[in-house]
Amino acid sequence: MSITKKATALAVGLGLVALPALSACGSSDGDGGDAGGGGSKTVTLVSHNSWAVSKDVLAAFEKQSGYQVKVLEDGDAGQAVNKAILTKDNPQGDVFFGVDNTLLSRALDNGLFQSYEPKGYDTVRPEFRVDEDEHRVTPVDTGDICVNYDKAYFSEHKLTPPTSFDDLIKPAYKDLLVTENASTSSPGLGFLLGTAARYGDDKWQDYWKKLKANGVKVVDGWEQAYNEEFSGSAGGKKAKADRPLVVSYASSPPAEVIYADPRPKTAPTGVASGTCFRQVEYAGLLSNAGNAEGGKALLDFLLTKTFQEDMPLNMFVHPVREGAQVPPEFAKYGPQAKDPETMDPAKIADNRDDWVKSWTSLVLK
Repeated sequence: MSITKKATALAVGLGLVALPALSACGSSDGDGGDAGGGGSKTVTLVSHNSWAVSKDVLAAFEKQSGYQVKVLEDGDAGQAVNKAILTKDNPQGDVFFGVDNTLLSRALDNGLFQSYEPKGYDTVRPEFRVDEDEHRVTPVDTGDICVNYDKAYFSEHKLTPPTSFDDLIKPAYKDLLVTENASTSSPGLGFLLGTAARYGDDKWQDYWKKLKANGVKVVDGWEQAYNEEFSGSAGGKKAKADRPLVVSYASSPPAEVIYADPRPKTAPTGVASGTCFRQVEYAGLLSNAGNAEGGKALLDFLLTKTFQEDMPLNMFVHPVREGAQVPPEFAKYGPQAKDPETMDPAKIADNRDDWVKSWTSLVLK
């Protein structure tokens, strides 16, 4: 699952309207070409199911570029990436958005993208740049996968919320945590990678043995974990959920504030800052795109200051562009972790599949 999956689910529950998905397949209405010439005037963006942009921002791009944007949302991030790889010879669209650093090597190794360095690439913060020799992907946003906690639960039980991975295996937090399946969910995989980064190749499995013994619950995906199992979310309160700890995002608390009606004075949820793993999402021009010129224009747009500053309150992620600002509410309730766990994409590529297999055998059996 992607960084932005939770934004869509919260939007459904709290009334935020996101850009609708279009079910039509096929990359565009004709051969690739400039909108002003004889080529297609439609450019198709393929994404996981949580792409969102303000209508006026998108309309301005369409007017300026001459292209009409179609969006094909295709499930969770892992599902969308796998399908894009299977259809790369006859792609569903022109640009793919939403492959993250946990899945990046799979996309690159399978030739999903062609080279293109978009205008504005020099504005991307250096720490987010990858593949600079070939420019097959463009960084678009970043965020942190972290354990969130239900403030009301911990206050009522006079229990201090956990702040670290180590805390989660303490008896005081037994049967309180729900996480996502690392083999089917991006935040679940990110949480696994966070533990591997924290404890190392040799000790992360011992940590998970202790976490399992302490009653961690595993569900398929973020929406189920956050909206059905987590007692601190708007959906969880309605469902009378009983897990006050959930693997989610550092940007989930501002969503709970900004789109609540009435808006609370403080966030009802908090973040265990010592449990965070830094995630980055990328977009790329699909190999064999039917409208490559339109795809290039769309990638240019994703790095504009206008789009980068529009993202926080639409997809609840942070911009990667130097100097792009986030709204005050977002900065107040959803600051990025100061010292998140990170991992080189090459190490993820070398170990991800083996780690997921080991995790599945250890935790789910």
